[in-house]
Formats: sequence, C-alpha cells, structure tokens
Amino acid sequence: MASPPAVPRLPPHDPRTPALSVVDMHTGGEPLRIVLAGCPEVVGPTLLAKQRYMRQHLDHVRRRLMFEPRGHRDMYGAVLVPSELPGAHLGVLFLHNEGYSSMCGHAVLALGRFALDFGLVPAPPAGAREALVNIHCPCGLVAAFVECEGGRSGGPVRFHSVPAFALATDLLVDVPSHGKVVVDIAYGGAFYAFVSAEKLGLDVCSTKTRDLMDAASAVTEAVKAQFKINHPDSEDLAFLYGTILTDGKDAYSEEPTTNICVFADEQVDRSPTGSGVTARIALQYHKGLLELNQTRAFKSSATGSVFTGKAVREVKYGDFKAVIVEVSGQAHYTDSAPPDQLHPGRHSLRSPMVCHCFCLIHEYERNASQKCQLTPSGRI
Repeated sequence: MASPPAVPRLPPHDPRTPALSVVDMHTGGEPLRIVLAGCPEVVGPTLLAKQRYMRQHLDHVRRRLMFEPRGHRDMYGAVLVPSELPGAHLGVLFLHNEGYSSMCGHAVLALGRFALDFGLVPAPPAGAREALVNIHCPCGLVAAFVECEGGRSGGPVRFHSVPAFALATDLLVDVPSHGKVVVDIAYGGAFYAFVSAEKLGLDVCSTKTRDLMDAASAVTEAVKAQFKINHPDSEDLAFLYGTILTDGKDAYSEEPTTNICVFADEQVDRSPTGSGVTARIALQYHKGLLELNQTRAFKSSATGSVFTGKAVREVKYGDFKAVIVEVSGQAHYTDSAPPDQLHPGRHSLRSPMVCHCFCLIHEYERNASQKCQLTPSGRI
C-alpha cells in the first residue's frame, strides 16, 4: 500500500486562477477571513491608494472570498498589504459584502493575535505578558496589545483607536415607515448613525433580527440622503458605514448596554462592533455621560458576546474634541478545539456561519477562562 504524500496537495484547479490560502477567525462571533497567500499584488503608494486599486482592479478577489460558495452574505475579510507608515507592522484592507471599510475593530482584535502567532511582528521579550502590533488601517494607525505567553497569543486583545468624535447629535431625519427620528452620528474609524431601537418601536433584545435589519437600513439610507458626512482628513473616509440600534442605555452603568450593527449591504455584525463601540464611547463622552477611563461593557444582541471600552485620553482632531478609545475583546481561530463554544448552526441569522474554503486552522487557547462566551439569540 502506497504511503500518503508527505505534503498535502490542493485539489486540481485552473492554474490561471491562483489558489487562495486563508486563515479564518472570529471575534465575538463575527467572522474574519485573512488572506495568507494567493492574492495578486495590490499596487499603490499609500494604503488608501491600495484600497482604491483593489476596488478598481481586484474586486473579483473580494467577491471570491466573501460570497458563496466559499463565504456567505455576512462574511468579513482582510487582505494584508505593506504600509507606508514607518511605525506600522502591517497594513490591512477590510472586505465585506458591499465593498471595503475604513476600520474594523473586531478584525483588529483578531489580526493582533494572527500577527503575533504567524510571526508578522518581532517576538516579545522572554516573560513578556503583552505584545504590541501596530496595524495600519485605512482610517489610520491602530495599536493592538495582545496578551501572550511564551510568545503565543491566547488571551484577550485590546486596541487604541484613531481619534473618535461626535459628528452630529440630535439630528432629525425623515425615515420611511418610521417618520421623524432623532439620530446621532459619530466616528470611530468609520461613521455610524446611532438610534435607540425604542424610537423605532422596536426592542434591540427581542425584536426579530430581520425587523431590526430593515429599520437600521432605512435609517442609514435616510441619513445618507439628508445629511452630508465630512471627515477632517480625507474624502475616502467621509461615508456612513451603517446604523447601530441601541437599548438606549447611554448613561454610565456597570451593567452592559446592548446594541446591534447593520452595515454595508444589510450585513449584520455578530459582535458588539469594535469601531461602533469606539464611536459610541466618543458620543457618550461628548454628551457628558462618560468620563475618561470609565470602562463600559457593550453586548451584541445577535450573539451575546461582549466587548469593553473606555476613553483613555482627549485629543484635538481637526475642529473636533476627540478621544482615543481602548476596546477589548477575545478573538478565536475558527473551527477549533473545545475551548471555543460557537457550535455550528447556533447563530444563523440569515445564512450559516460556516467556512467553505481551504483554511489553515491553528489553535492556541489554553484554558477554560478563554472560552468563547456566545449565546443563541433565538431570533431570525
């Protein structure tokens, strides 16, 4: 009997189409597909130029990674590229079902682990409990701090955001089927509209996800049509990414506040949304509801996963009084060992959160304290 080949082989494929190797992760249930090899070179002198190049010339790669049969409507991805910033360890382009994003917090939390585990950053000194990973996102440089042991990740990751600020508060918009609605708009690397679900006659914790999606999408389209988004630095960043429906509990509390984010083409974030948490903290700080270094917990109504966040310092950003926000969460390598309790089929909102591609799966979780704490929403 012939012995198996020493090196695994990919199935036959068209040599004109390079095989894409990826690593799949998730943070709080929100997937992240990281391209390991096979993506054509993304050309451009700056990261934003590279993003424009990929949109114009390599969008077929995004579609191949995000859409069925290899992905699904709510898949999220990352293509790693060189950065022009001297202090950056890596640059990243974020992919989703509609196109490209300026910032993604859940992805940064996952990429921090990935960069350390795959040797994209220098190994931390012996005995170090945390490693620094500087990630150049389209919105700017984001510092991720990765808990580690023996040079490997395993615990939570935290990041320090780009300057986050409130753009508009108490903005009255006319939303079809809902009438006049008061919304806030804030920036956390991406712009979001914020509105309490109660103002739309909904409950962010119990209303069916489809109804929350429809309402959030209606708010997004109304804001886009009735309000001009401006960014202090770049027109590439001046767009509304989505709407976050909240439970309305904006005043500081030790109890978690719940929200759900609907972004891009009605894509539902399974996590509490890292850049959304950043923007929401900036908004609460602007309104005087939160002080520096007061930590709040933010819970996803889709899965029950939790991020924590706090404003760590005040900065000036253009004409805005902004804050640097620290967001913390736990990322996991997908389809891994028992410590990760995200069971198949438990969190299907519209399409299964499963992977249909050749993946390199690694797992470094070490103890029960690092379990992925997700709960089924029970809502479709």
